[in-house]
Amino acid sequence: MATQSAPPTKTAKSPAPAKRQKDACDLLDADHKAVKAMFKEYAALVESRSRSPAKKRQLADQIAKALTVHATIEEEIFYPAVRQAIKDDALMNEATVEHASAKDLIAQIQEMDVRDDMFDAKVTVLGEYIDHHVKEERSEMFARARKTKLDLVTLAEQLKLRKEALMAKDDAHDRAKPVAEAATTH
Repeated sequence: MATQSAPPTKTAKSPAPAKRQKDACDLLDADHKAVKAMFKEYAALVESRSRSPAKKRQLADQIAKALTVHATIEEEIFYPAVRQAIKDDALMNEATVEHASAKDLIAQIQEMDVRDDMFDAKVTVLGEYIDHHVKEERSEMFARARKTKLDLVTLAEQLKLRKEALMAKDDAHDRAKPVAEAATTH
């Protein structure tokens, strides 16, 4: 006599839908989240009693590096592809202008002494610029890019490779700086 199997219960889970692969928007948004955390850390340093100039300089430099690399990969790879796909020059031009404003502020911060009265204000304003820019990218640019036929997964790979190259180049420059400084002091 054949045994009958029990009918499936209502609690049995059906296979989960396939997860969407990480795409260019996800990669860029991970950068956004990382830099947001750095700005929060900087704000906490400003509010703390220690107010360590060395820590503030180090964090400001990390923010500058992260934003510079991020802007470069967007401008070289992501923006041209999205501009062509969504055909909205006004949106893309605005993002480019926002990058230029951020780069200008980054340059000012990098040239300043951390003890300058305006240093904290400039880092704070940079964070506010970036918050605004990120909100627009998420709500407008990323949403529209995902509705196109643009291969955002392949684009993510290109962004990742370029980011790695820029970070490696910057790391090599950072390692060479103390050697160059030591050579000029003797």
